[in-house]
Amino acid sequence: MEKDSIHTIGFVSLGCPKNLVDSEQMLATLMDAGYDIVADHDEADAIIINTCGFLEASKTESVDVINEAVARKETGNVQRVVAAGCLVQRHRATMLEWCPGIDAMIGVFDRDHIVDAMQDTPEAEKKPQWIEANAVLAARARGLNKASGYFEDDSNRLQLTPRHWAYLRISEGCNQNCSFCTIPSIRGKMRSKPVETIVEEAKKLLTSGVFELNLIGQDTTSFGTDIGYEEGLVGLLTALNNAVAATGGGWIRLMYAYPTYFTDEMIEAMAKLPHVLPYIDIPLQHASDNMLSAMRRNVTADVQSSLLDRLREKIPGVGIRTTMITGFPGETEEDHTALLDFIGHHQFEAMGVFQYSKEAGTVAGTMELDENLRVPDETKQLREEELMLLQQEIAFAKASKAAGDGIKHDVLIDAYLGETGEGEIHLYQCRTKQQAPDVDACTILMAETKQTIGAVIPCTIVDSDGYDMIARPTTELEKVVSLPLR
Repeated sequence: MEKDSIHTIGFVSLGCPKNLVDSEQMLATLMDAGYDIVADHDEADAIIINTCGFLEASKTESVDVINEAVARKETGNVQRVVAAGCLVQRHRATMLEWCPGIDAMIGVFDRDHIVDAMQDTPEAEKKPQWIEANAVLAARARGLNKASGYFEDDSNRLQLTPRHWAYLRISEGCNQNCSFCTIPSIRGKMRSKPVETIVEEAKKLLTSGVFELNLIGQDTTSFGTDIGYEEGLVGLLTALNNAVAATGGGWIRLMYAYPTYFTDEMIEAMAKLPHVLPYIDIPLQHASDNMLSAMRRNVTADVQSSLLDRLREKIPGVGIRTTMITGFPGETEEDHTALLDFIGHHQFEAMGVFQYSKEAGTVAGTMELDENLRVPDETKQLREEELMLLQQEIAFAKASKAAGDGIKHDVLIDAYLGETGEGEIHLYQCRTKQQAPDVDACTILMAETKQTIGAVIPCTIVDSDGYDMIARPTTELEKVVSLPLR
């Protein structure tokens, strides 16, 4: 291969929204360096895979995608394969055993080396790596005295989400010590961005056409605690609300809120700030005190219940999403029943369930080795099904009730789905304020006239289809037309 023979790059982004923002950063850096990004890997000189290493299943997916790219290189279709991201950071010692055809590797703290990884190396057998152990070392390598502020500016990014919504990262890393989680060992300690940096990124996104800002981090509730920012999440939400108001309006959605440190002041801010949505993504993981203690969540079921009650009371119409883990080591039938009762009582708008997966290097992974604590795979599967069937019943009932009551919502139009019948009705995929992108159900809009992607219009819920609601523009319904609803 001749030097500088890489011109076109295919890129694969795996994993969570935080990883997606990393990918957006790297893509922008590559484009600034003169590389062309192509969707068709048949046209790519090099392929970059930004990996996920959070769970065993994500590791398997990442390895499979890398090896698919390596196979393309072996047939001469691709010249270079680069692996980046969480799996590389976590398993640097074994990556070349799993994927021996990798040409370069980049960890989560070294994204600025992505252009270097595109350059040929003088020694054919050399496998260049840029994988600092943590943010502090990465900062020192670049002449910085501290990690704060390092890689915390995401302003230069090639947005991969639709133009009208984007993720806005407010922090990186996590200071929690959950017994099942590998994130602190991969992403490091929590590093909050300065509020000024976040606001400037928000303004840039808003002026580029973004309407909805989805705030992300490993633990958004704890924002600012690591940098001595006393106003914390409340101060950030207030500053962002003002920025949105100044740029003409928009939505602010809070994701990944850790329950332990959720204060009444945060609830009050969400209730009163007009651009902060009545929506909260709050991963609870379980509702049995036995399990919460074993998971090292630093919270009790009663505290979680009280928090959910206050959210419902103080924020009218709030949509609450959560995630739960089933089959954690030591989980008994009593624990499982407690979780079912908790879900039935609190009636979440959306919920995801994960079967516990043993992760090396975690406390829970060691617990899983004890046969007396290990939950059989069949039991995990049955419990997951019970939990999801209950949540399905709740979600279906909520969607049906919204239709029966003719609830009115402002909906954000995400995509055009086509026409029905003889073109009398146009179908759109939309979301209400209580529906987050990618993870929640959606609202299907049926309109007589064509609508604009990214627009927000008042609608009335007229029907439901499982998890999804079906809506009509309120202005069209008020015309009292005889068009069919379906």
